[in-house]
Amino acid sequence: MTEAQPSAALPTGLRERKKRRTRDALLVAALELFTTHGYEETTVDEIADAVEVSQRTFFRYFAGKEAVVFAVQDMVESHFLSELRQRPAEEAPFEAMRRAVLCAWNSIGETVEAIIPVELHMRAYRMIESTPSLLAAHLRRSIVLENQITELIAEREGLDTARDPRPRVAVAAFSGVMRAAGQLWGQGRDGGMESLRVLTETYLDALTPALSERWRTPRTP
Repeated sequence: MTEAQPSAALPTGLRERKKRRTRDALLVAALELFTTHGYEETTVDEIADAVEVSQRTFFRYFAGKEAVVFAVQDMVESHFLSELRQRPAEEAPFEAMRRAVLCAWNSIGETVEAIIPVELHMRAYRMIESTPSLLAAHLRRSIVLENQITELIAEREGLDTARDPRPRVAVAAFSGVMRAAGQLWGQGRDGGMESLRVLTETYLDALTPALSERWRTPRTP
């Protein structure tokens, strides 16, 4: 009778679940340490020790500390881009972006909450905004994402971004609204992913009136 090999005996699904649990544990431990002791002050070794794994194991899952900070954002942005690619061609550009981001939150909100406590996610958001190196990274990442969205919108509409400014203008407005909603959510002390979704929808719906309508009530003579 041949002796079973332990590694071969583990179903692929079980291995993947164990890997996911390790990655999620590293993510939560890192964000707890970052938001408690400071991003710059926390080392990779401290994160690995908190989960009782080696530094080598940490780097199997994350390229470095910055990658941990933006791991959830990466996931959300990936879902958004996927949703945007699937929006019907007859939708206007801004409506396609609006529906894509709301659909993305519908599909991923519970997933995010299952990985990381909402309160910790909010603390991490505030940490990014208050840490110069992370804020700079966040702005760089935002530029990359805006370019990706711009190219998607231009492709949908059959436009050349070098000749037609409308895709970049629409994406710039959309991104500005998303950032404003995110900042307001991050400044709060409670509320889950659903509250962020509602806030995002409220801000996006306010964009057209804010740009095209008068704000002041006409004065009575």
